[in-house]
Amino acid sequence: MVLKDRSIVLGVTGGIAAYKAAALCSHLVQAGAVVDVILTDAAREFVAPLTFQALTHRPVITDMFALLAETEIGHVTLARRAELIIIAPLTANTLAKLAVGLADNMLTCTVLAATAPLLLAPAMESHMWINPLTQDNLTRLCAQRDVTVIGPKEGRLASGASGVGRMAEPEEILDAAQWVLARRGPLAERRVVVTAGGTREPLDPIRFLGNRSSGQMGYALARAARDRGARVTLITTTGQPPPFGVEWVAVETAEEMGEAVLGRLPETDLLLMAAAVADYRPAAVAEHKIKKSEAERTVTLVRTIDILSQVAERRRADQVIVGFAAETEDLIVHAQDKLRRKKLDLIVANDARQAMGAAENQVVLLSADGRVEQLPLLPKEEVAHRILDRVMDLLPGPPADPAPGKRPLG
Repeated sequence: MVLKDRSIVLGVTGGIAAYKAAALCSHLVQAGAVVDVILTDAAREFVAPLTFQALTHRPVITDMFALLAETEIGHVTLARRAELIIIAPLTANTLAKLAVGLADNMLTCTVLAATAPLLLAPAMESHMWINPLTQDNLTRLCAQRDVTVIGPKEGRLASGASGVGRMAEPEEILDAAQWVLARRGPLAERRVVVTAGGTREPLDPIRFLGNRSSGQMGYALARAARDRGARVTLITTTGQPPPFGVEWVAVETAEEMGEAVLGRLPETDLLLMAAAVADYRPAAVAEHKIKKSEAERTVTLVRTIDILSQVAERRRADQVIVGFAAETEDLIVHAQDKLRRKKLDLIVANDARQAMGAAENQVVLLSADGRVEQLPLLPKEEVAHRILDRVMDLLPGPPADPAPGKRPLG
């Protein structure tokens, strides 16, 4: 758990979105973080300190000159122990102060004294957000500090207007916090590609051949790899938003997924092929919708690209390739056969009738060295971490490119 026992300062400034900060605070505490909340004077007009004290079971800091203990100067102590400072919501006023190094309240003093990364969730009216002065302030701050910005989002604003300016949702900010704190994890700078979902092979412009894969296992793997510091690319057929900090590549067919995987293979350290890729596709796709008639219709199917076979031909010796086998009979026999034929390092086998679309999964891990490990029924997030535990033993030495330059912000 990335956030467990991590020291986080949550700064809340004076905007209507301050009420969302309480939900964010609750999420952080439930994830195991130690949260110190700083409320500006303006924030107290929207939400009371008692709310956050009840959530964190810690004093809420509101006074610029408060001592945390008999000899502890508040902003110095908080700045020293903070591993991450989150400001949600971030108003245009506080952003301007941070950009020029102003220290006129407890929050700005703490930020100025700290070296911890900043996670900012702006919230303001659209015209304030797009104002060149606001954008210049953000650019200046990002150039001087380790800053991650999430949002703002588009939607209804406090004025009743609609536009860009809504604070990101608490769950999104929590996800971003995990990414920020995980960047130096055991998979730091490793390039990981994950596939997710079931491919769709078109019959006509409306219909397709598909399967019941929800993509949950692939998304869990992408999040788990991200939380260990990896640079993750998620190639998926689903429309679900990706975890924060994960590159998202949308595909639909087996052919498109194959192109996406093989195109990224040269720079990949670890490939996790969790997607349910169709083995067959219609030989011909109708130009227009196929109309119902009394006559029977025959559809000729042809083989799709065998992505893992292509990977086996092109892989480097230092790459780790993990496949998945969803079977309905003779699970171990079929998984071992696939492991051998595709030249995989590890295969994750499960009963397709139980796993697809479910929140939990029961899998068997089979390694190229002959090891077989039966896992109990677990949430897919936990399964993902168990898989990565095994992968950590398979990855060789340092990553192919240990200094790839500055990572993009989410």
